[in-house]
Amino acid sequence: MKLTTRGRYAVTAMLDLAIHGEERPISLADISGRQEISLSYLEQLFAKLRRGGLVSSVRGPGGGYRLARSCDGIFVAEIIDAVDESVDVTNCNGKGDCYNGETCLTHHLWQDLSEQIHEFLNAISLAELVARNRAREMAGVQHRDSADNIQRLVLR
Repeated sequence: MKLTTRGRYAVTAMLDLAIHGEERPISLADISGRQEISLSYLEQLFAKLRRGGLVSSVRGPGGGYRLARSCDGIFVAEIIDAVDESVDVTNCNGKGDCYNGETCLTHHLWQDLSEQIHEFLNAISLAELVARNRAREMAGVQHRDSADNIQRLVLR
């Protein structure tokens, strides 16, 4: 199974929006600059995310995008589904015609795995990803502070 760039970028852009969009709408240009995702690609993704009810747009000066719901009510699987991404690991895209038009011996195994992956992603909210990201940032700050303290002690 391979999640394509479309799904990865959609989740990354939504996480960026969740982190930076608490106080004001965020422009796609801002997300593009921070995440190094092409602006035209983000425009395509956000059109789908808007149709999926995950973001809303704000027009005019200072406009951009906001989450359509709170980040604890938006799940990774919804984002991936909204941009027409699939986490299907079957060779037949779930159609069951994998072996000369018939269901192969392992079709149900891979179909069950696909469902498990989708359930896993449907249990992870943007709020959880924001919290994990902030925890990592804090750990990095603490690590840098510890390294600075050690360096100060050594230089004395």
